[in-house]
Amino acid sequence: MHLTRRPPASVLRRLLPALAVALFAFYLTVTAATAPLTKISVQLDWVPEPEHGGLYQALARGFFRAEGLDVTLLPGGPGAQVLPSVATGKVDIAQADSTTTLLQQAEGLPFVQFAAVFQDDPAGILVHADSPVRTFADLNGQTIIARPGWPFLQFLQEKYRLKLNLVPQNFSVAAFLGNKQALQQGYFIAEPHHITEAGGQAPRFLSTWDAGFRAYAVLITNKKFARDHPAELRAFTRAYLRGWHDYLTGDPTPAHTALKKAHAPNTDAFLAFSRQAIIDEKLVTGRDATGGPKNIGRLDAARYATQIAQLEALGLLPKGKLTPATAFTTEFLP
Repeated sequence: MHLTRRPPASVLRRLLPALAVALFAFYLTVTAATAPLTKISVQLDWVPEPEHGGLYQALARGFFRAEGLDVTLLPGGPGAQVLPSVATGKVDIAQADSTTTLLQQAEGLPFVQFAAVFQDDPAGILVHADSPVRTFADLNGQTIIARPGWPFLQFLQEKYRLKLNLVPQNFSVAAFLGNKQALQQGYFIAEPHHITEAGGQAPRFLSTWDAGFRAYAVLITNKKFARDHPAELRAFTRAYLRGWHDYLTGDPTPAHTALKKAHAPNTDAFLAFSRQAIIDEKLVTGRDATGGPKNIGRLDAARYATQIAQLEALGLLPKGKLTPATAFTTEFLP
């Protein structure tokens, strides 16, 4: 007759902590799988394109769901009411540019900027390859097709003592292609591809950051949502930053498949071009000495101080109305 020997008490004492940890981990896994997901809506500033790659990769790869979130991405476009939708609580989060958001914050709209999308907003001026315009100083007396009220043009006029003529843009490159002398506001990661696809030469680009006007592309939320849902915002931001890192360094197919479904005109060629432009120009990771993967999503107080001072000098912001501390927060960044 064989009797099963009981483990010595010392062995049991060693096993119990490990068993407890394993059981607790199992409990958390089951709880996470069965707990209801928190719904969060995100308003895009434009039609779904690779500038939203971090969002779509996080959604497609299940990063938001792993954080207990059910995220809905709402396409934008020329008529999208991005800032009003956040201000009124119609949506929880939106993508925007830091300049426009600062101007609206000064008007009293209850926003807080909480994560960077791009370390430099990839807006600038498209120039034909054979144009005599080579520098910002060469813009004097020129006509630019641009969005009325674009603060960057006012900044250029003041910094370089320029006189510019403005023609309102209609979000098409047709006028640019039809006039070899044309200059047009554009997005570094989009219009150059559309121009070459239409048979034009690859344009040159005068970027906002080269002029010293360094705005962010950012994520914003309503102050009330931030107060009421801090844990959810932290979870969202963790998944979002993970999405960008995975999109830039891994396989972008999940995001690109979702982007083509969300916006039919997206082609494989455009998606590949735009993603590579984001990588090459280090728009997400940053071109400064502090740039790199750890810089994804980061916001810097000194950068905000400079931008606020520039907008004050242009008379677009009342002096002392905003400070970096009232404009943005790092509370929800990992």
